[in-house]
Amino acid sequence: SDGTHSLQRIHCWLNPLFRIGSKRRLEEDDMYKVLPEDGSKRLGEELQSYWDHEVEEATKELRTPKLTKAIIRCYWRSYAVLGVFTLIEEVIKVIQPVFLGKLIQYFERNEPDNMAALYEAYGYAAGVSLSTLGLALLHHLYFYHVQRAGMKIRIAMCHMIYRKALCLSATAMGQTTTGQIVNLLSNDVSKFDEVTIFLHFLWVGPLQAAAVIGLLWQEIGASCLAGMAVLIFLMPLQTMFGKLFSKYRFRAKPKYDSSIRNFSKNSHLFVSCRKEISKIMSSSYLRGLNMASFFTANKIILFVTFTVYVLVGNKISASRVFVAVSLYSAVRLTVTLFFPAAIEKVSESCLWSFSHMQKFLLLDELVKSHVPLTQEDKKEASVEIQDLICYWDKVSSLLIFTSLPQSSLLSTVLGELPAEKGVIKVKGELTYASQQPWVFPGTIRSNILFGKELQPQRYESVLRACALKRDMELLPDGDLTVIGDRGATLSGGQKARVNLARAVYQDADIYLLDDPLSAVDAEVGRHLFEQCICGILKEKPTILVTHQLQYLKAADQILVLKEGHMVARGTYSELQRSGVDFTSLLKKDVEEEGEKGEAPRSPRSRTLSQNSVRSHSSSVLSVEPVHTMTEETRTEGTIGLRMYWKYFRAGANVIMLISFVLLNLLAQAFYILHDWWLSYWATEQEKLDFHSSYTNSSNGTNGTISTNTTQELNLNFYLGIYAGLTGATIIFGFMRSLFMFNALVSSAETLHNRMFNSILRTPVRFFDINPIGRILNRFSKDIGHLDSLLPWTFVDFIQVFLQIIGVIAVASSVIPWILIPVLPLLISFLFLRRYFLRTSRDVKRIESTSRSPVFSHLSSSLQGLCTIRAFKAEERFQQTFDAHQDLHSEAWFLFLTTSRWFAVRLDGMCSVFVTITAFGCLLFKDSMKAGDVGLALSYAVTLMGMFQWGVRQSAEVENMMTSVERVVEYTELESEAPWETPKRPPPDWPNRGLITFDRVNFSYSSDGPVVLKNISAMFRPREKVGIVGRTGAGKSSLISALFRLMEPEGKIIVDRVLTSEIGLHDLRQKMSIIPQDPVLFTGTMRKNLDPFSQHSDRDLWNALEEVQLKAAVEELPNKLETELAESGSNFSMGQRQLVCLARAILRKNRILIIDEATANVDPRTDELIQKTIRDKFKECTVLTIAHRLNTIIDSDRILVLDEGRIHEYDAPHVLLQNQNGIFYKMVQQTGKAEAASLLRTAKQVSRAQERDGSLIIFETAL
Repeated sequence: SDGTHSLQRIHCWLNPLFRIGSKRRLEEDDMYKVLPEDGSKRLGEELQSYWDHEVEEATKELRTPKLTKAIIRCYWRSYAVLGVFTLIEEVIKVIQPVFLGKLIQYFERNEPDNMAALYEAYGYAAGVSLSTLGLALLHHLYFYHVQRAGMKIRIAMCHMIYRKALCLSATAMGQTTTGQIVNLLSNDVSKFDEVTIFLHFLWVGPLQAAAVIGLLWQEIGASCLAGMAVLIFLMPLQTMFGKLFSKYRFRAKPKYDSSIRNFSKNSHLFVSCRKEISKIMSSSYLRGLNMASFFTANKIILFVTFTVYVLVGNKISASRVFVAVSLYSAVRLTVTLFFPAAIEKVSESCLWSFSHMQKFLLLDELVKSHVPLTQEDKKEASVEIQDLICYWDKVSSLLIFTSLPQSSLLSTVLGELPAEKGVIKVKGELTYASQQPWVFPGTIRSNILFGKELQPQRYESVLRACALKRDMELLPDGDLTVIGDRGATLSGGQKARVNLARAVYQDADIYLLDDPLSAVDAEVGRHLFEQCICGILKEKPTILVTHQLQYLKAADQILVLKEGHMVARGTYSELQRSGVDFTSLLKKDVEEEGEKGEAPRSPRSRTLSQNSVRSHSSSVLSVEPVHTMTEETRTEGTIGLRMYWKYFRAGANVIMLISFVLLNLLAQAFYILHDWWLSYWATEQEKLDFHSSYTNSSNGTNGTISTNTTQELNLNFYLGIYAGLTGATIIFGFMRSLFMFNALVSSAETLHNRMFNSILRTPVRFFDINPIGRILNRFSKDIGHLDSLLPWTFVDFIQVFLQIIGVIAVASSVIPWILIPVLPLLISFLFLRRYFLRTSRDVKRIESTSRSPVFSHLSSSLQGLCTIRAFKAEERFQQTFDAHQDLHSEAWFLFLTTSRWFAVRLDGMCSVFVTITAFGCLLFKDSMKAGDVGLALSYAVTLMGMFQWGVRQSAEVENMMTSVERVVEYTELESEAPWETPKRPPPDWPNRGLITFDRVNFSYSSDGPVVLKNISAMFRPREKVGIVGRTGAGKSSLISALFRLMEPEGKIIVDRVLTSEIGLHDLRQKMSIIPQDPVLFTGTMRKNLDPFSQHSDRDLWNALEEVQLKAAVEELPNKLETELAESGSNFSMGQRQLVCLARAILRKNRILIIDEATANVDPRTDELIQKTIRDKFKECTVLTIAHRLNTIIDSDRILVLDEGRIHEYDAPHVLLQNQNGIFYKMVQQTGKAEAASLLRTAKQVSRAQERDGSLIIFETAL
């Protein structure tokens, strides 16, 4: 839209929004829809086409593609037009002082009767007023358009970055991290918002400086060159500050990336990230110097100019002084602020952000051939593989182990892993359930439908087949319950079943299921196999990866893979006859086949009904408590003085705060005295000149000859005081800036550290109910504001605020009647500010909260990349991302336009004030001195820009204080018990490993359901205890209570020490855990094994050898110093589990907890883990939670939990005698062969124990 039209719109269309905002809190629904030309999809696709063209050209010319070229080609026309606005604005700024000078000259000539001169003066007064009005309109028109241009480029880049993230190949994923991509989206793209504002000043600045030199030359001759020399010296100085500032931010940046990466990777475990604080501190000192030099520049320039002017023999006069003051003011802003800012922003963007984004956009993409499928193909759906050889990564310096060969095979079928050699043909639509269940933020229903339409009948049957029906009935909102980030609100088993239901609901031709049965217990596993894989999918080709060998009989064909090679292939009976080693893992089920003499049925249609002893109240129907996601908090109303006090006190003590107030007052006092002294000097000179000319003329008329016609002012006195005032202004100006920047950056550091410590110390439940995007937003964007924007804005606001008070004080002391228009203007200002802030604050808060979903969507998409691509859902996820972006753009655009709405009105009022002052001086012309008029008018003109800037900066400070508020909110989170307490356990504690639970109740939150009810049990020293129970029985909650992840009720005693009395560090360090999802950090292999550097290399190699990883690690390029990919993704699940096991071996603790650690590994790795545990942890108390009964059947005792209570607790052999017990039923559900094998093992363990006599242990501990 053209300029006048958009200004009209700035005036009117926001009024309804302000009316709503003044009455109640604004909500997202109150926002205006984003304009079509600002839509994420449209902007992104436009820039993408230019980037694709640039990549093509660069490939032809054998050079690296340049992102800047693509952006310039796309936006140069629309952006270049905006240069006209700024040119006209700067021309008006230069002409206005000329009008001002002519007006002052009228008062200097002092001709009350000359009407022609009076009318001319009225013309000049009108010129001053009109140029003020013109500046008000043009300035805001320019800023509105450039900020919108910056917004468009940012939106387009975000669209491109997300689009690229969806196409990254496996190799590319190894070269970047979630943290880096989130940082691109949060910090790097925001540079476009800043760079577009200042870019035009790169050419306008020098032009304006040349024009000002010309006008000053006419006014004060060659002396102006001295002042301009200072200005030109200051320009490169500030430019140098700008570049140094970029350099320090550039150095701080990699630390910033890693801090966000550590955070996003695993929010429960992250490494302190504040190494960049010294760089940020240095850059803040530079900002302080830059600001102080801006504050004092004008005074230094005027001092040098007029010192030279009077020393070469000229006399000072009011018109000359104030024309020079105004001209220097006009050029100072451009030359000392906007021009260096342009250089700083351009160098920072090009140096860092552009190269970062360009590097990311040039990463390898996954190319999938989308061949259209004929109906024929769909009928004959098949997967054909011949002589296939694949590598995960051949070129990177990281040697990447193929994860489990089975999963790699599915990756190849999906096209994720390109074939190096051989043929792979897929006929038909594919669908896929990943090994690590993936869910995205949204409702359970949207996770299952995944873009497909809801067909109630099919949907119900899928829920039943995937054992989700009962879960849905028990959840607060059924299938419309919102799943949080990473599915934190669901249990592992529920996530796995939702993940499977998604694949099954898609009406595809071929189903690829990567180990969907491992995360659920035996009974649910059997239900899923019968009702889902052999039920709903019985007519469909299905490739199932599994370690659960009891299901192999139902397969039409079995493929046995070992270390990436196919060992055998055939039906179950063929493989049994061939004697492949897998049959040794299967116990032959003699009873089941054979004597029945039934006609053979196709293996797939057999329902295995003789084994399904399911009762209707079985675990398929049991359910775990669900944490519901909390809404992101958005505080209301003004930000109280307490918040400011907290902010200041975080970085300075009370004495420092008092000294700041004094410093500010002193700096401002000297600043004003500097101007007043010039005016006083000019007035004295004028009096003297008038007196001399009067004496001369009277002497001439009397006919006497004057001996001393000219009296000189004492130059040394006037110049001396002027120099002293200049020096004081500089010293106090610099001290104030540096001290305040130092204090405010210290505040940011303190608050960051407090927030970091608070997050580390908050109970784990916090991460279950808050999405990672929300936490990342506070650490990236809000801390970014506290680091760089808020200190600058705050110091600027205080300077401007004091200058405004000074201006009004000076003007009213010179012309008291100026207070008459000032007071009503001040009242309307304050009213308008309150009216504006009510809406603006809400818009800013919505802008902050609407940014979180963008990050959450990005990080959840990266986690589920394979699934999204397998379902061909990239386009839909891109649309969702665009919708999140558009919502954020609505808030951002409103934030831009509301700021301009406010500024235009403020400047309008100010131009009224300038008009009143200009014409008022002419009305009271008889009583006015030229010096006073000059001071009043030049101050009124500066007040014009300054008043609205000060009011807007105060609003901006308040808006940015919402970031402080959000950070402070996270510094006051509920905390866990203290890490260390005065009561310390003995150094060798626990030396036996006796654990006693005495009437323990446990809940995940104070208002949540009790998940462990009145648990009393004892785990004896050196005892191996298996903990079993159906999904949701409270197995993991038992471990949570032991580790005090939330405080349990009742007593837990370990070796005579009550755990609730000691610090959490003392407790948790003395127990080792191998978790369900193995946790590896981004860092070296050494850091993963020994995070606190407590062990020698020899110990580390021994531990690796014991878990059979020594050979694998020796093959890595840098052995123990090899950097692992994010989350250890270059290791298979089994290898990651083994690293965790090696870590536990090194700790040599007396208590080891294993939480379903072997659920996702193949039987061989499982056997290795069990064997290592039996050998290495012989002297330890071991508690094992397991879904696979064969991993715990050789335990000394087994604890069976049901609905949070102990159902039975005894030796496995004893439990198997009770045919009504849950454990007996669980064993029977594994199939006859497996059940017989489990019974045999239990008997053997029982005999061994009787021989050992190891059961004579003191039971008195209870």
